[in-house]
Amino acid sequence: MPLSENEQRLLDEMERNLYKNEADVMSTSGLVRAPNYTAIGIGVVVGLVGIVTMIIGVYVDVTLVGILGFAVLFSGVLVAATVPAKPSVADVPSRASVQGRAPSQASLMDRLNERWDRRQGGGNL
Repeated sequence: MPLSENEQRLLDEMERNLYKNEADVMSTSGLVRAPNYTAIGIGVVVGLVGIVTMIIGVYVDVTLVGILGFAVLFSGVLVAATVPAKPSVADVPSRASVQGRAPSQASLMDRLNERWDRRQGGGNL
């Protein structure tokens, strides 16, 4: 059963807002950050030292040295894979600046979100 024009228009608007809100969440959550090249370099060097230590442990047939090499290798991988620190609070846009838009510019989902927030806060509709 095909959708009416009004239903299709509402569905398209909801889809656009969903994508926009996902982008907002991703940008404010801090998941999009530049890699820390220093930590990656240190992690690679430590990992290489760990691999060499493991190989030496196998060559001289000393299990403890091999286990130590694995631990060093694992710590190097952890250092290289660390996520940079979160941005400061000043970098994240405040909710008041988002809500300060003119009502004519607010989309349907923004208006619904504002109504929901007011309802949860005990305000009038």
